[in-house]
Amino acid sequence: MKKYWSIFTNGLIKENPLLVLMIGLCSSLAVTTSFSNGLGMGLAMTFVLLMSEVIISLFRKLIPDSIRIPVFIIVIATFVTIVDLLMQAYVPALAKSLGVFIPLIVVNCIIMGRVESFAFKRTVTEAACDALGMGIGYLWVLCGISIVRELLGGGTLFGMEVIPEAYRIGFFTNAPGGFFVFGIFISLNMLLKNIVSKKSGGTA
Repeated sequence: MKKYWSIFTNGLIKENPLLVLMIGLCSSLAVTTSFSNGLGMGLAMTFVLLMSEVIISLFRKLIPDSIRIPVFIIVIATFVTIVDLLMQAYVPALAKSLGVFIPLIVVNCIIMGRVESFAFKRTVTEAACDALGMGIGYLWVLCGISIVRELLGGGTLFGMEVIPEAYRIGFFTNAPGGFFVFGIFISLNMLLKNIVSKKSGGTA
């Protein structure tokens, strides 16, 4: 049980896909202008990552090494299509807002990297723990950045106006603002890792 917990928590802070591994950044910074976008993208990514890792791990011994990459892409694309169709059917406004970034999950480095380096070599339970950890790690960063950018740049929080238009900082709704907030989150994550490391008496 301790092994599974360690795999799960690894993706939350220690090896967070965005703040530490620095993969999948393009879509992450592009969609984080509002909380609803960040939440939707994070949940979509987590679902696709979880299902892809579980399926790949389940059939890993049946997949020839020579064609593993095409198989990975087919599996990932299947679940991305499911997510895309569900969004268009039940949350069309969110689907329209995220636009091309949902289909682009197919080639997201986070998913391809985890199925190649982890799921293809581990058991189903280990793959599921890794997917949930990495997915939730991705989700909380997206939501955090989205809240900061929506609040300071758009003056709203969860769609409700909080800051009058005269006091909003448009910088945060633009790409440089996204990179700035992302940098702050990286710094906070490094600080948190150091604190946890000192408490445990180990190294980050």
